[in-house]
Amino acid sequence: MNAIREEIVRKESFYRFLCNYFGSSNFEVFALAGDASTRKYFRIVYQNTSAVLMAWEAFEDNDEYPFLSVLRHFHNCGIHVPQVLAKKPDEGFILLEDLGDLTLERRFWETSSQKDILPYYKLALDELIKIHTKASDTSAPCTAFQIAFDADKLLWELHYAKKHYFQDFLGVKLSPQEEETLESAFQQICQHLSRQERVICHRDYHSRNVMFKLGKVFVIDFQDARMGPIHYDLVSLLKDSYVNLSDESQEILLQYYFDQMMTRKQKDLNNEDFFSTYELQCIQRQLKACGSFASFYNTREDLRYLKYLKPTTKAILNTLSGREDLRELYQLLNEKILNNEKYQEL
Repeated sequence: MNAIREEIVRKESFYRFLCNYFGSSNFEVFALAGDASTRKYFRIVYQNTSAVLMAWEAFEDNDEYPFLSVLRHFHNCGIHVPQVLAKKPDEGFILLEDLGDLTLERRFWETSSQKDILPYYKLALDELIKIHTKASDTSAPCTAFQIAFDADKLLWELHYAKKHYFQDFLGVKLSPQEEETLESAFQQICQHLSRQERVICHRDYHSRNVMFKLGKVFVIDFQDARMGPIHYDLVSLLKDSYVNLSDESQEILLQYYFDQMMTRKQKDLNNEDFFSTYELQCIQRQLKACGSFASFYNTREDLRYLKYLKPTTKAILNTLSGREDLRELYQLLNEKILNNEKYQEL
């Protein structure tokens, strides 16, 4: 009963907030389909205008609230983010500029060829380079500077994949020796990645979080930004499970990013180290993605993401197959996953 009462009160606050902003109750509310987040989004249409309401947890309206802190920082650095129109911190409401519905993912599936999608991905990479350079090189305050993808955090993500994907979803059983092999490989990957120079990472820079409006690229879902290697966001975008960029397209775009960074002389990148580290980040980031996809099913029986497990796993194994230094990890995952009955049924 208390939960029902709280929902009614929140609904009343919801409409009161919108009435105060528009000065009228003659608006329409349309629920928007969310991704994996617990945040709720609504499109609000009033006369000839529209806005998007984000409803989440109550927050303190100060410089320590990550969503607003990162939004301000990105905006000040010339990165396109939605404008904040109004907010009600004690209710967790933020009214944002409506960016429409054209995501990079939608653009990908509506484009006739891989060649034709490349210019849009290059625009997305141009915006990412701003995050990795201008936004990262300033001393302006931002919550993203306070947290990082250190070895412990990267390892936590791999352990998350082990629990939710390997153990809870697939039911994989490991011997003590196999546990040791897995942990040793995880440590090796995370220690290497944690030693890389750190920039601000968006953390979830995939095709559903890149939007197009009036010819400009806009970035959303940036509240978890933190310091980390440049490779993390690159893998999120180019190894994105929601689309199927060809190997050739990925190579073109990865080289584009590398060349742009070198041309601008913003970062001194070593070619061999860059691409080798990128491979390790592919393994780490995609394992984390599998852990997330499985966890959505394990914790709330969300079936929508299970279809991404098999192609993402195949991509991980493909990367591992070329890494002699991780041969034991490749053999272990190859044996434990590909022969798993539940995996074969996906």
